[in-house]
Amino acid sequence: MRVLITGGAGFIGCNLIQRIIDAPEVELLVNLDCLTYAGHLQNVTTVERHPKYVFEKVDLRNKAAVFATIRRHAITHVIHLAAESHVDRSITGPGDFIQTNVLGTFNLLEACRELWLGPRPSPIDPRQDCRFHHVSTDEVYGSLGPTGYFTETTPYAPNSPYSASKAASDMLVRAYHHTYDLPVVTTNCSNNYGPFQFPEKLIPVVIQSVIAQQPIPVYGDGMNIRDWLYVRDHADALWLVLHKGRIGETYNIGGHNEWANIHIIELICDIMDELAPELGGSSRKLITFVRDRPGHDRRYAVDASKIQHELGWKPAHSFETGIRETIKWYVENQEWVRAVTREGKCGVGAFSSGSSGLTAIATHR
Repeated sequence: MRVLITGGAGFIGCNLIQRIIDAPEVELLVNLDCLTYAGHLQNVTTVERHPKYVFEKVDLRNKAAVFATIRRHAITHVIHLAAESHVDRSITGPGDFIQTNVLGTFNLLEACRELWLGPRPSPIDPRQDCRFHHVSTDEVYGSLGPTGYFTETTPYAPNSPYSASKAASDMLVRAYHHTYDLPVVTTNCSNNYGPFQFPEKLIPVVIQSVIAQQPIPVYGDGMNIRDWLYVRDHADALWLVLHKGRIGETYNIGGHNEWANIHIIELICDIMDELAPELGGSSRKLITFVRDRPGHDRRYAVDASKIQHELGWKPAHSFETGIRETIKWYVENQEWVRAVTREGKCGVGAFSSGSSGLTAIATHR
């Protein structure tokens, strides 16, 4: 397997690289990333000297560079993670989301189609030996009421420019399978959390705000509900689907961990008070309710029974164990936080939760 991971210097990508770099079937692992504000080479320092590892600084919007990378490394497997993924940023600047998530996915599909299905003789059968794994989000399905779950057949109903751009890319991947017989699989995951998540999302924002003893503003009533998936469980699922998922199929990946935002925030505050009593032991006092975000989906929850029944996957971490590991990681890696926030030009008001429903006013230098 000559694997290309797009967005490998980002949150999910770097955890996936650490998970698969030593797999015996991996001959080469190429990390394609253009190092936007959320992608950092600090995330992949543990593998940068690995003999299988290659880094390519390439923007998916650059068609020629994408094609050259796919050809030069004779890629046989793609895990497409790279995307603009922050809901608040998509509301204020939707153009970048269309260019990266839609046009970038198109360029990648075209490059794989040329190499795997093009007119030149190929020693491989793409239907057997190649795979394009498109990684998407549960946000493409829209918003749920107080009950029920998203399944793989739930109609798409995206409610933000971010989720609309991901829905469009999902449809492109589907079309390339049905039109050109490109060997694809798609996964739609619930909210991820864990080590190396850029500090603009809900969980790292709360941790950093408690450390800085700064306000934690919460959108609306704080009762927006998300299903939370530990990133290392997600990495296991992605690798499994790449290997064993049925061509042309979609698999929902969820953590079976539904939590309201306010309850997550309270839990993090309580664990921080336990782990860092020097902060005063009353972190909940930092919670402040603010005006809700436009188009804020009320609830997401995915039915992950298909991947469990067909492929035998289920998350290994409960939310309580995963969140404690995550908090400890951020507390112990404050230099990483300072480094990536300097690179990302984060300042006052720059940290926010995206789809998770929280914005924090925080400055970390």
